[in-house]
Amino acid sequence: MPLTMRLPMPRLTRRRFLALTLASAAAAPAGRSGGAAAAGMAPALIYAVGQKFDKSFNEGAYHGAQAFTAETGIGVIEAQPQAVAQFAQTVNAAVRRGATDVVVIGFYYATPLAEVADRHPTVRFTIVDAVVDRPNVQSVVFKEQEGSFLVGVLAALASKTGTIGFIGAMDIPLLRKFIAGFEQGARHARPDVRTLVNFVGATPDAFNDPATGAEVARSQFERGADVVFAGAGTSNFGIFSAARDAGRLAIGVDANQNPLQPGTILTSMLKRTDEAVKRALHAARDGTWTPGVRSLGLEEGAVDYAVDEHNRPLLSPAMVEAAEQARRAIIEGRITVAVP
Repeated sequence: MPLTMRLPMPRLTRRRFLALTLASAAAAPAGRSGGAAAAGMAPALIYAVGQKFDKSFNEGAYHGAQAFTAETGIGVIEAQPQAVAQFAQTVNAAVRRGATDVVVIGFYYATPLAEVADRHPTVRFTIVDAVVDRPNVQSVVFKEQEGSFLVGVLAALASKTGTIGFIGAMDIPLLRKFIAGFEQGARHARPDVRTLVNFVGATPDAFNDPATGAEVARSQFERGADVVFAGAGTSNFGIFSAARDAGRLAIGVDANQNPLQPGTILTSMLKRTDEAVKRALHAARDGTWTPGVRSLGLEEGAVDYAVDEHNRPLLSPAMVEAAEQARRAIIEGRITVAVP
């Protein structure tokens, strides 16, 4: 789930915008002998709109590209539109610079990518978090419901009130997968648990509204929730602060957000964007890349929950064992996590 959205930016001309979005290409490693040219591929990464270092989805993608470069010596062109409407011109600019393989981060790029892919039939595109049916597009989606099931188990067992909450950025099918898994995991661990569900807003701006995120969290706390799962982009920062101030617990998403509020964040539901990006780029380089849909879940190590020094004291051995039992049951097919 991309968790960053529109930030203010100064007025730019189209020429200046394209220069800025592709500036990192000039700084990318030229590659060792046998680098990009010898490998027959020149990769590019198009970030979700918002912040590159967002402690979440974009930052995970960045680390995946960096790992690929470290392992192969092939530099990756990095570009970031400041609005979805700028996606096509950003891709076109990358292709003009020689990009042969383009990884795209964000569900809202699905429609413009379908059009762009038709215009560049020889370019291999990989989109993370959406499905685009084109012969030159690979779609990587996650089984968010499986990771959310595990944090639902932990939330229910950590709750003292018997009421937990989910706060999403906006009501979209992607976030409904998180909600479904979270609710099922919570009921699996504690059948009498109650789950509140609210959203920060109704537009993509909701992914970048910490103040409203904090307001929604306080509302859930007033209704009895003492653990809230935050799936709202940088709006999560407001949710975490509200939880800290109220002495309640929160759950992060996508990346390990435990260090943002140690002692307040019960755990984070990990969604390994880094692995999705790295695998796609390696497949393109190795000649094993294929179009179609790839769905990644617990069995592939693509979703999980985070345990580190920042949250370990909040997790009892019994809580962790319950989550691990659920993990094994899901992987072995004894538990099927339903989605809307």
